Amino acid sequence: MMTNPPAGNGSELMWFKSSYSTNDGPECVEIAFAPVTVHVRDSKDVQGAQLTFGPQQWTSFVSYAAVH
Repeated sequence: MMTNPPAGNGSELMWFKSSYSTNDGPECVEIAFAPVTVHVRDSKDVQGAQLTFGPQQWTSFVSYAAVH
């Protein structure tokens, strides 16, 4: 996992808000998929830190989160 992935690679990410996020609550998460990474950010702070996961890390996280 990385934070703040390097900028300037020439590609724009297409972000979408999690279906579990609310407009006014603290749980506002956006996800963007790239060819070899999954990016996660706080939708209330789009210029803030981002987490970046590899596909296997993301699959493991989602599997874990689904049961907890």
